[in-house]
Amino acid sequence: MIIGIPGETARDETRVALIPSVAEKFLEDGHDVCVAAGAGVASDWSDADYREVGCDVVNDRETVFERADVVLQVRGLGATLGDDIDPYREGQVVVGQLGPYDLDEKLTVLADRGVTAFALELIPRIGRAQSMDALSSMASIGGYKSAIVAAEALPKMYPLQMTAAGTVQPAEVFVIGAGVAGLQAIATADRLGASVRGYDIRLEVKQEVESLGADFVELDLETEGSGDDEGYAREMDDEFLEQQRKELTRVVGESDVVITTAAVPGRPAPELVTTEMVEGMDSGSVIVDLSAATGGNCELTRPDETVEHDGVTVFGPTNLPATVSHHASQLYSNNVSNFLENLFDDDTNEINTDDEIVDSTMLTHDGEIRWTHPAERTEDNDD
Repeated sequence: MIIGIPGETARDETRVALIPSVAEKFLEDGHDVCVAAGAGVASDWSDADYREVGCDVVNDRETVFERADVVLQVRGLGATLGDDIDPYREGQVVVGQLGPYDLDEKLTVLADRGVTAFALELIPRIGRAQSMDALSSMASIGGYKSAIVAAEALPKMYPLQMTAAGTVQPAEVFVIGAGVAGLQAIATADRLGASVRGYDIRLEVKQEVESLGADFVELDLETEGSGDDEGYAREMDDEFLEQQRKELTRVVGESDVVITTAAVPGRPAPELVTTEMVEGMDSGSVIVDLSAATGGNCELTRPDETVEHDGVTVFGPTNLPATVSHHASQLYSNNVSNFLENLFDDDTNEINTDDEIVDSTMLTHDGEIRWTHPAERTEDNDD
C-alpha cells in the first residue's frame, strides 16, 4: 500500500506523523511512502532525509491525498479546530489525532466519502495498546515541558542552594492531577531540585506520586468512584468540586508554581483553581494550565494566552508537545507504526474490525459512522 504524509496545517503544529527512520521500516516491508515537501522540516527532518531512505517526496499535499491508501496525520479534522476538511477520498484510511469529541457533522462527511477514519485519542487503556497510545506519549512530553516553562518564568530557582552569600530555599511546586502529564511534571520538577507536591482525586496514585520524590496531598474528601475502569478521573458533581476548591486553597497559596493537568475525556476541564486562590499566591508565582484546550483548570486561563493577574502569571498552552517537535515526532511515529501493524489482518490485508483497539478507535467505515460521542450515549441511557 501507499502510505501518505501530507504534513500539518495547524498554525502551531511543528510535528510530523512519520519520521524517516520509521518510514524506512514500511519501505522494507514492501510499502511505498509518499511525503509532501517540507512536511518534516519543522521537526528537523529534511526532504533529503526522506529521499535518502527511499520515500517519494512530492511538491504538494494534494498529491499525497490523491495517491495514498493510508494517510497519517498528527492533527486532523476536529483536532485542528478549523472548518476545512482535507480531500480524503473513497476507500482511504486516515489515522491521526482527529479530535473526535469536536467532529459533529464532519463524521457524516467522512462516512459519505467512504473514508475509514481512526482517532488515536480513543486508544483503550489496555496492556497491548500501550505502544500505540499517542495521547500518553504526547501528555508525557507536555508534562515535562510544563515544568520547564514554569521554571523559566519563575523569578526564583528550583533547587536548594547553600552558598557563601546565603541559603536559597527550593521552589514549592504543586502538581494537580497525577495522570501521565502530571507524573512527568512531578518527575521533571523533582529532577530540577524543587520541593514537589502532587494531588489527584484518585488515592490509588499516591504511591506513584511518592515514588517520584514528591509528597502526596490528601484532602478530606470522599473519593470513592473517582476513577473509571481505564484509569481516567471521572467527572465529579458540583458539590464535590466546591469542597475540593476549599481544600486546595491552602496548598495553592503556599506554592510558587502550580501545574494543573486534570481532564475528563470528552468533557470540559474541571475548574479547580479560582481567581481567589490565585490572589492568595505570592507575587511572581506561576501557573501552567495543561487543560487549557478544554477550558482550563484555572478560572483565569485563556487558551494559548499568558495572563497576568495580581502578580501571578498564568500560562494556557494547548500544544506543548509541538515545542519539543523532534522527540515528539519520534514517539508519535512509533505509536502510529505500531497501530498500523495491528490494524490489518496479516493473511487478508483487510482491516481487522474485530480487534478491540481497532473497534475502539474507528470513527467511520464502509460508509457508516461507527463511533458515538460519550454524551450521546449518556442521553440514550437516560432515555
